[in-house]
Amino acid sequence: MLRNSHRSTDFPQPICTNPLYHYCFGPKNFTANSPYRTNLNNLLKTLPTKVSSTGFARGSSGQGQSRVYGIALCRGDVSKTNCVTCVNDAIKKLRQQCPKQKGAIIWYDNCMLKYSDADFFGKIDNKNKFYMYNVKGVDNPTSFNKKVKELLSSLASIASANQKWYVAGKLESEGSKTLYGLGQCSRDLSNANCKKCLDSAISELPSCCSGKRGARVVGGSCNVRYELYSFVN
Repeated sequence: MLRNSHRSTDFPQPICTNPLYHYCFGPKNFTANSPYRTNLNNLLKTLPTKVSSTGFARGSSGQGQSRVYGIALCRGDVSKTNCVTCVNDAIKKLRQQCPKQKGAIIWYDNCMLKYSDADFFGKIDNKNKFYMYNVKGVDNPTSFNKKVKELLSSLASIASANQKWYVAGKLESEGSKTLYGLGQCSRDLSNANCKKCLDSAISELPSCCSGKRGARVVGGSCNVRYELYSFVN
């Protein structure tokens, strides 16, 4: 399910801000006193404590049909302290937005949180996805789109081959403008699936965001973004 958002990407966002998007998913709900609720509470309590110095945490709680799986992922340039803060904010918000659903995902500029009763570790999430773009366009979209693809394709190759599954970079564009980009995968993916996920996200940009001054495709397993300003630390 690919959703679109017309929110402008003109300006960098602060560390703690409103979420970009969220989904409550899955056909099943849980009840207040169910084992799943207990396992979910345990997972969400421990996940922030598992955040590594590289901004990733993975965990599960429970057994059988009541087991819950979850990940937290922060943007590669975010400090561990700010990462934990963002993950805790995400937990609070998902509890409010998806109080009974067994599956949920939420994105902020600095982090993502996802949990489900299905074991999704290592699998590309092609369902939970959205895009954002700057409403302003560029003067020469054809050549600009080529530069965007050149930059992001290069970053996808680098991100899928390094230990953080993340990279940011830049490329000189037309009229002395600099194009900035980012690619990142959830670290439960293999190198091959990371590259596959990023390439798929890049391929969606022409249909959603052709010629836009800034855009991003954000999913449950990876995300890409480009802007005409530097947006990473």
